[in-house]
Amino acid sequence: MQVLVLGPVRVRADDGTPIEVGGARLRMLLARLALDAGRPVAADLLTAGLWGDTPPADTANALQSLVSRLRKVLGGPARLTSSDAGYVLKVEYVDADRFEETAARGRRELAAGRHDEAARLLGEALGLWQGDALSDVLDAPFARPPATRLEELRLAAVEDRFEAELELGRHADVLADLETAGRAHPLRERLVGLRMRALYAAGRQSDALAVFERTRVILAEELGVDPSTELRDVHLAVLRGEIASARPETDHLPVRLTSFVGRRDELDHVARALDAGRLVTVIGPGGAGKTRLATEAAARHPAHRRGRVWFVALAGVRDPGDVTGAVVSALDMLPIRRSHAIEPVDAVGHIAELVGGGDAVLVLDNCEHLLDAAAELAHELLARVPGLRVLATSREPLAITGEALCQLGPLDAPEAMRLFTERAATVRPGCTLEDDAVAEICRRLDGLPLALELAAARLRSMTVEQIVERLNDRFRLLTSGSRVALPRQRTLRAVVEWSWDLLAEPERALARRLAVFPGAVTVPAAEAVCADESLPADDVFPVLCSLVEKSIVDIRDGRYRMLETIRAYAEERLDEAGERDAVAGRFAEHYLRIAEADEAALRSADQLRAIATFEAEHPNMIAALRRAIDADDAVTACRFALVLNWYWLVRGWHEQLGEFMPGVLRFEGRVPADTAAALRAVYALIDGVPAAGLARAIIDDCVRSGAIERFPALSLVVPLLAFVVGEHELAERETRRVLARSDPWARACAHSVQASMFDNAGDLVAGERVRAEALAGFQAVGDRWGIAMTLGMQAAGNSLRGDHERAIAQYQHGLAMARELSSVQDMVQHLYRLALERMRAGDVEGAMRELDQAGQLADQPETHAMVRLATAELARRSGDLTLAHVALDKLRPELDDLPPHAGVAAEMLTMTTAALLITEGRSEPARELLAGALRKATPPDGARAAELAGRLFALEGKPELAASTLGLSEAIRGAFDAGDPELATLVASLCGELTTNAYRAAYDRGAALSKPEAIERLLAEFS
Repeated sequence: MQVLVLGPVRVRADDGTPIEVGGARLRMLLARLALDAGRPVAADLLTAGLWGDTPPADTANALQSLVSRLRKVLGGPARLTSSDAGYVLKVEYVDADRFEETAARGRRELAAGRHDEAARLLGEALGLWQGDALSDVLDAPFARPPATRLEELRLAAVEDRFEAELELGRHADVLADLETAGRAHPLRERLVGLRMRALYAAGRQSDALAVFERTRVILAEELGVDPSTELRDVHLAVLRGEIASARPETDHLPVRLTSFVGRRDELDHVARALDAGRLVTVIGPGGAGKTRLATEAAARHPAHRRGRVWFVALAGVRDPGDVTGAVVSALDMLPIRRSHAIEPVDAVGHIAELVGGGDAVLVLDNCEHLLDAAAELAHELLARVPGLRVLATSREPLAITGEALCQLGPLDAPEAMRLFTERAATVRPGCTLEDDAVAEICRRLDGLPLALELAAARLRSMTVEQIVERLNDRFRLLTSGSRVALPRQRTLRAVVEWSWDLLAEPERALARRLAVFPGAVTVPAAEAVCADESLPADDVFPVLCSLVEKSIVDIRDGRYRMLETIRAYAEERLDEAGERDAVAGRFAEHYLRIAEADEAALRSADQLRAIATFEAEHPNMIAALRRAIDADDAVTACRFALVLNWYWLVRGWHEQLGEFMPGVLRFEGRVPADTAAALRAVYALIDGVPAAGLARAIIDDCVRSGAIERFPALSLVVPLLAFVVGEHELAERETRRVLARSDPWARACAHSVQASMFDNAGDLVAGERVRAEALAGFQAVGDRWGIAMTLGMQAAGNSLRGDHERAIAQYQHGLAMARELSSVQDMVQHLYRLALERMRAGDVEGAMRELDQAGQLADQPETHAMVRLATAELARRSGDLTLAHVALDKLRPELDDLPPHAGVAAEMLTMTTAALLITEGRSEPARELLAGALRKATPPDGARAAELAGRLFALEGKPELAASTLGLSEAIRGAFDAGDPELATLVASLCGELTTNAYRAAYDRGAALSKPEAIERLLAEFS
C-alpha cells in the first residue's frame, strides 16, 4: 500500500488502484500518521495536530471514531495498530520518505563526483512531487511546518540536480528551467550562481553578469546585505572566463548505447580504489559486465572531464607483442612496430610522453589472454607516469604490486530483473512481463548481464514463458548477440568457451568434474570426488585456487561454487570426456558417508551442528538421490532417502518426501525388507492417513523385519501412525514396545504419543503427566524439535484452563527452539498459535504482531493456510467481518495446493466459516456447514463443533439445548474450554436466560455422556 503526501493526500493499493479516503478530517489523520509511518504517534499529538486549540467535546471518542474509519478504508487493523505509545500506520511506501531518501542519495553521489548517478537519483526524487506537499490538508494545525520543510528539501534537490546536470555539460537542457526557478526564487543565491554558470556555458557571458547585478540590487534593497562569498566567486570566475567546461574536449571511451543498470557498490569501490591507489583490476567471469563497469567508472573519474581518459580494447589482440601498439593506437598515434634490423623504439617512453603530466586514466580492457604483457606494460607505465592510473579488466588478476581488485559477480536479483525488463522493452515495447517468469530467467542465468541481454533479445520471436522452458538448453537458446560485438560475445557458448580455452589441462579436468556438484563444494569434497590417477588428491586444492583466480569458480565462506552457466558447459565437457559415471559414483559415496555419519546427531544435543551440515550439503545430497533414482540404483536411492527423511521432518520439508518417496518406493522388492518397511511407514504418515488395514500391514512389516529396532525414527512414526488411523489398541501395543527400550529419545517419543492417546480418551490429567515425561526426555537428550513439539502441546492444555500467561510463555519457548532449527513451518505454526492465544487473552495488538511475523515467514501453501485461518478468526473476533470473509475467500481456491497431510485445513476452514456465519446471525448456512462436517465418519474436531453448535442453538433461541451442547464439548474433549472469552460470554448469557442452576443442570446432562455417546448426540441434533 502506498500513501502519497507530495501533493493532495492519496492512497493507492500495491497494484496502483486508488483507494478513496473520504472526508478532509480523515485525510488529515492519514497524512499526520504517514509523516511518522512505522512509528507510534501519541493520541494527544494527534488531537493537537487535527483540532489544535479547539478540540471536540469528547476528544477521545472523536479520535477513536476517525481511527476506526481509517482502519476500514485501509483494509483492517493490521494497517493501523495501537499500543500504549500511540497509533502506528503500517504501510510499505510513503512518497515523502522515498523522496527524502532518494534525494539524500543523490546529494551523496553529487558530493562524490558521480554526476550521472546524482542526476538520475535527483530526477527520480523530484518526479515524486504532484503539487504542493499536503495541499488539500494545509488547514490542519500540524500541516504547515512539515509542508514548509518538505518544500525546502525540494528546492535543495532542484539545485542539486541543476548542479549535477551542469557538471555533465547539459547547460542547454536545464537553462530554461533555471530561468523559471530563478524568477520564482530570486533570493536563493545558489540558484543564481547555477543560472550564471549555465548562461556562461551557453556563450552568454553578459547575461550572466546582468543576473548577478540584478541579484545584488535585490539583496541590498530587500535584505540590506551583499551577495555571499560563494556568489561573488562565481561572478569573478565569469568575469575572468575561468569557469571550466564540463564536457571533455575529446571522449576516448566507447559509445554507450544502452542504460547502465545497478552496480552502485562496485562503482563506489572502483572510485575509492582509484583514489587510494593507481592500479585497479575488475575481475569476474565472462558476461559479468566488466567492460561496461570499467567504462562507467572511467566516465565518472575527474580526469574524463579534461579528456584524459583512454580506452584500450585488447580483446582482438592476439600477439602479446602488439599490446603496446594497441595502447599507442588508442592515444591516436600510428602503431609503433618492432624490427630486428632497427634499434627497438622505446614504445613505453612514447606512451608516457603522450600521456604527459597530470591525472589520467588508462583502461586496459580484456587482459586475460595477454596477462604477462599487460602486467608488464602497466607496471612500466605506472613507474614512468606519476599521474597515471590504470583500470584493467580481466578474468584473473594482473598480479603485480599495488594492484587493487574489484570482484564482479552476478547482479543482485532486483538489478538483474531491472536489466532484463529494460532490455526487453527495447525489443518489444509495451510488452507485459510476469515477475515470476523474469525472476526465474534471472536466477537460472546467474544474473549475468550478457546472458540476460541475450535472453531479452529472444523476445523478438518468443514469449518469456517459452524462454523459461528452453533454459535447460541455454547455449542453443542464447545465440542472438549484437552483430557488431566481438565473435566471443555474440553467444553464451562463445563467452564460456573463451574462458575454457584459456585453462590448462588440469584446470579443465577439475572444472568439468566439479560440474557434478549443484551446490557449494568443500575442499575435502572436491578431493574425494574429483581426484583420480590423472589428478592426484594433493593437486586438487592448488588447481581449485587457480580456477578461482580465473573466475571459473567462486569462493564464499570457505566453499566453492560454479555459476550455473559455467557448470552447464562443464557438464558437456564431462560427458565428452566419458567421466560422468565414475565421478557421479564417487560423488554419491562421499555424500552418503556424510549423511549417514550425522543422521543420529539430528536427534541429539549435537542437533544444530548436524542440521548445519545437512543444510550446507543438501543440494548435493538431493542431486545424488535424484541421480540414483534416475539411474535405477535402488540401494543408493533408499540409503539416501532413509537418512534424509528425518532431516526433512525436522525442517518441515514435507514436500521433499512427497517428491522423492514415490520414486524410492518402487525399489521395494530390491532392497532389504526392513529398509522398505521403514520407508513405507514414514511415507504413509506424511503423505496422508492411509486406511486402517493398510496402516496395520505397514506396522506389522516394520515389526516383523526388525525395522523398528534398526531405525530410531520409527519409535515415533509407528505408534503415531497407528494412533492417527484409529487403531488405538495397536498404538498402545507399539507404545509399550518402545517404552521397554533403553533409548531415552525413543522413550520420549513414545510418551509423546501416549499423551495424545490420553487426550483423545478425555483423560487430560494423565495426558499432561505423560507429556511432562516426554518433555523431560527430549530435554535430556537435547532434541530441540521434540522440545518444541511437546511445549506446543503443553501450551494447548494451559490455554484450555485459561492460563494464557503460561501458554504464551510455552509457545514462545517452542518458537525459540524452532528458530534455532530454522524450521519455517514450525516457526509459522508457533506464531499462528501465539497469535490465537494472545487473541484469547485479549491482546489484539500482540496477536496482530505475531500474525504479521507468520505472514512474512509463510512460504508454502500449508503455512499460508495457517495465516489465512488465523487472520479470519482474529478479524471476526475484532468485529472486522469483511476482512474475515476476504481471508477465507483467499484460502478456498488454495486448498487444492495443500499436501495430503494438511487436509485438516479444509476442516478448519469449515469451522471458521461456520463461526463467522454465526457471528453474522446467519443460522441456516451455519447449520448446513456444521451438519456437513459432522456427517463425516471421524469429526475433525468434535469439541470445537460442539462449541459452535452451542453458539448456533443460542442464536436460534434454544438456550437449554445450547447449554447441554456445551456440556458435550467436555464429554468429547475431557474438559471445557475455560480459556475462550467468547464461550465465557456465551455461558454468562445462558445463565442469565436460564438461571445459573438451570444452566448447570443442562450442561451436566451433556457432560455426563461418554465420548461416543456425546458424538452420537451431537450428530442427532443435525440429522
